[in-house]
Amino acid sequence: MRTEYDPALLDRIAVYRLLTSTVVPRPIAWVSTVSAEGVDNLAPHSFFTISSIAPPILQFTSVGRKDSLRNVEATGQFVINLAPEPFLEKINETAADFPREVSEFDAVGVGREPGVRVRAPRVAGSPVALECELHSTLVLGDSTVVFGQVVHIAIDDAVLDQDHPEATRLRPLTRLGKDEWGTLGEVHDLRRIRYADWSPSS
Repeated sequence: MRTEYDPALLDRIAVYRLLTSTVVPRPIAWVSTVSAEGVDNLAPHSFFTISSIAPPILQFTSVGRKDSLRNVEATGQFVINLAPEPFLEKINETAADFPREVSEFDAVGVGREPGVRVRAPRVAGSPVALECELHSTLVLGDSTVVFGQVVHIAIDDAVLDQDHPEATRLRPLTRLGKDEWGTLGEVHDLRRIRYADWSPSS
C-alpha cells in the first residue's frame, strides 16, 4: 500500500519536504562568490549536478534569490568547492541567512585562497575547487538554475589516485531529508556491463 499525493493540491513546503526527502543523497555545491562591492559569499546548495562534459558545465539551483545568485549575475563568476566531511559544522553555518554585507568566510572562520581564473575566492581547506564562468541561467518558478562553465580545476594531491580523485579520500558530504546529512559510507566497485556481455542475473 502507498500514500498518494497530488503536488497541485499541496503547499510549497509540503512538496519541498517530500522531494528533498526522497531525492537522496544529493551532492553539495559549496558555492563561493564575490559581490560587485567586493564582499565574499559562501553558501551550500544541494540542488547540484553535472550538465555537460564538452563543454564542461555544472549546474546548481538557487531556491529563491539568494546572495550566491545575485553575485553570479553581477560578476559572471563563481567557484564550486567540494563539501568534505570534516567541514560539516562550518558548511551548515554558512547556510545561515547572514546579511549581504557580511562575508561567511569571515563570520564562520573559513580560510580562503585566490582563484586562478575567477575573482571569487576558493575554500582553502576544500580538496577540490571548480572555477566557473556563468554560461546561462534558467528561471523555473521560484527557483533559478545556474549553469557555469568550468574554466579551471584545482585538486589536492592527497585525494588523487594517479590522476583520478578517490572518493574515499574526498569524503564528500551529502544532504538528505529534514536536517539530515549523509557521509560516503560503503563504496561498491562494479564495472558497467556491455550488452554483448550481458546475461540475466540468476
